[in-house]
Amino acid sequence: MLPNPTPLAGSTDLAGTPEAQPDSRAYLSSESTKALLNRLARIEGHVRAIGRMVEERAWADDILLQVSAVKGALNRFASTVVTEELTACMLSDSDPIDQEERIERLTRVLATMLKQS
Repeated sequence: MLPNPTPLAGSTDLAGTPEAQPDSRAYLSSESTKALLNRLARIEGHVRAIGRMVEERAWADDILLQVSAVKGALNRFASTVVTEELTACMLSDSDPIDQEERIERLTRVLATMLKQS
């Protein structure tokens, strides 16, 4: 199980309660955050639909085709997060050492993701 992510500055929890976060991690605009959450909601719905397919004993090729679609959607989601982070890092006025650390962290997680795919 993944640890709970630290909320972004100006973000809200699922109940709509504002959450505070240091600005150094606020790389997502509220529009980007909303778009990513909407994308995750669609992916979640797709995964539930696959569960229903399994319950209904759908053909394996139909199920696997939907699994492939979900994997693609998750890859596009990850790509968007990477783009947002790199853009924020490149346009940031923050300390170059902080920028370098952010890029190193992102590089490590990308390497892990690529090993797992």
